Parts: sequence; structure tokens; C-alpha cells
Amino acid sequence: MNLEPGLPVDLLALPLETEPAPADMVEQGAPVAGAAALAEIAEVEVGVWEMTAGVATDIEADEVFVVLTGRATIEYLDPALPTAEVGPGSMVWLTEGMSTRWTVTETLRKVYVAG
Repeated sequence: MNLEPGLPVDLLALPLETEPAPADMVEQGAPVAGAAALAEIAEVEVGVWEMTAGVATDIEADEVFVVLTGRATIEYLDPALPTAEVGPGSMVWLTEGMSTRWTVTETLRKVYVAG
């Protein structure tokens, strides 16, 4: 799906194609994840991402996101950063190369802006 200028999109109801998270990233549970890129503005992607309950690691891209629904703990594998508890309304800035561990306790859906 692509955004159309001037037309709203219900991000909470937007269907996403999901698949199991890559086995080499999953530490607990059997989370599934999916995303939909909605627009590209000046080489910056805007989209929606979702993951069900479980624990998985990731290497991040440059991204700012806002949680729409769900809850998670983001542990930064760089010990200089504190663990982040996120839920609806939380906004987080991730930088390229950050190593993270996501513990999703309620299916998490976020809108992201990534470069």
C-alpha cells in the first residue's frame, strides 16, 4: 500500500503480511513480524511494523518510531544505554548499527521513519 497525498490511512487497521522472525534472531517464543512501507519522501521511508510476543535481537537502521499499540522492552546491547520500556505514544530514536534485544509482551505496532 502507498499513501496518497491528502488521504488518511488507519494505521491500527492496516493489514500486514507477517512471517516468523528469523530463527537466528529469536531468543524466546515464536514471534512473527511484518511491515508495510507506505511512502518514501526524500529517500526517507515511512511505514508500519509489527511483532507479536517473544524475544528477538536486531541490528538497527537509522529510525525514529512511535508505538501505536502494544508493549515491549528494548535492551540496548551497548551497556552505556539504559533499557527502554515502550508502549502506546512512546517515541524512540535508533541509530544505524545499534544492537538491540526486543522483549515484546503485547503485540507491538509502530509507525516508523527510516533513512
